[in-house]
Amino acid sequence: MISTTPGARAAYDAYLAQCPARQMLDRIGDKWVSLVVSALADGPQRYGDLARRLAGVSQKMLTQTLRNLERDGLVTRTVTPTVPVRVDYALTGLGATLVPVMRAIKGWAEEHMGEVLAAREAYDDAPR
Repeated sequence: MISTTPGARAAYDAYLAQCPARQMLDRIGDKWVSLVVSALADGPQRYGDLARRLAGVSQKMLTQTLRNLERDGLVTRTVTPTVPVRVDYALTGLGATLVPVMRAIKGWAEEHMGEVLAAREAYDDAPR
């Protein structure tokens, strides 16, 4: 088990190959994670609502993403025993701390996509 004492947390260094923070960087760098966290920032949502909101996500990928986020302590899954069963997903307190970061990255991508596309085109058109 990895220690979570304050001294141990200070020892995490994502530049080191075996640092567990690398796994977390990999997780939050995933586009579906970014979009799920941003969507859940608006409040708890049912699976179907998330699937409709995240155009292009497959059922398998959404399920996998939600399970991984739940395992990491970023999302809670609440089952209400109704007919049909209702399942809601929500951010935990820890997950909520990611919202400003994810919204900033999403906003940056949306704001600068024109520049990125122009740079790609210039790069692709340049002689090599």
